[in-house]
Amino acid sequence: MQPFTTLEALVVPLDRANVDTDAIIPKQFMKSVQRTGFGVNLFDEWRYVDHGEPGQDVSTRQPNPEFVLNQPRYAGAQILLTRDNFGCGSSREHAAWALSDFGIRALIAPGFADIFYGNCFKNGMLPIVLDDGVVQHLFDLVARTPGLRLAIDLKAQCVQLAGGDAISGDAIPFDIEPERKRRLLNGLDDVALTLQQADQIRAYEQARRAREPWLFS
Repeated sequence: MQPFTTLEALVVPLDRANVDTDAIIPKQFMKSVQRTGFGVNLFDEWRYVDHGEPGQDVSTRQPNPEFVLNQPRYAGAQILLTRDNFGCGSSREHAAWALSDFGIRALIAPGFADIFYGNCFKNGMLPIVLDDGVVQHLFDLVARTPGLRLAIDLKAQCVQLAGGDAISGDAIPFDIEPERKRRLLNGLDDVALTLQQADQIRAYEQARRAREPWLFS
């Protein structure tokens, strides 16, 4: 998993509350347990006018010009600004996979659904919870500032305008659990954490094989 230390990137605003995981990645695309390949169908029912199916060539489909991710000014955005309770609904990890595969590295909202929030950390994305008023201020800034970029410093746990300019006088601090912060900074997903104990795992396997050889015959 790619470590997350700092990020300076374009912001894309998704001005909707209670965005559920079926909207993030519709159920018909959940045909794989690989983490890649879902980005083209992120927000599929909002991004395209026509109905999509797995494996369909998206170049043949009709994009919805009104949907924010299809607007040229937000091309290449890596920070998703959205409203409360983002990621509600089912527990599908595919929602986090789709966002990551699309290129999103950080999300900012007043709140996230618990399971989705945890899935972000497992896939190298940073979900940042900020007060409603601060989030609204960021929406206002994005609306009146084409190409608005934010700088996120995970180690310092703060957000500010790219280039070092503070937002509303100061860099905005955010909270994060220490263990989740450590894992993001070091790029450690669940597999990487397990592999850190590889020597102990091998020692246990060898000891058990010697103690109970009949289990391995």
